[in-house]
Amino acid sequence: MSDEYGSNFVSISDEEGNEYELEHLDTIEYGDDLYMAFLPTEPDENGNQPTEMIILKVVEENGEEFFETIDDEDLLDKVYEAFMEQLFDDDAEDDE
Repeated sequence: MSDEYGSNFVSISDEEGNEYELEHLDTIEYGDDLYMAFLPTEPDENGNQPTEMIILKVVEENGEEFFETIDDEDLLDKVYEAFMEQLFDDDAEDDE
């Protein structure tokens, strides 16, 4: 994980060495694990800005943090719902 682009942006590489820039939206603890939500910063092949949230699990190995995709669809849905609840709770607090 890199803070190369500032505190809200990270640059990650996939297993094939492709680099991606992501905007960090939020971090939550779900169960015993830590998850981070991101939005892609680069337009898709049609020039549209992607709006689909990417959720990655934070895994620590040998003192370093890595991101891992979530293969379990049920878990992904539950973590997504937890992010949505937190985001809407934050919005409600901002309105007060």
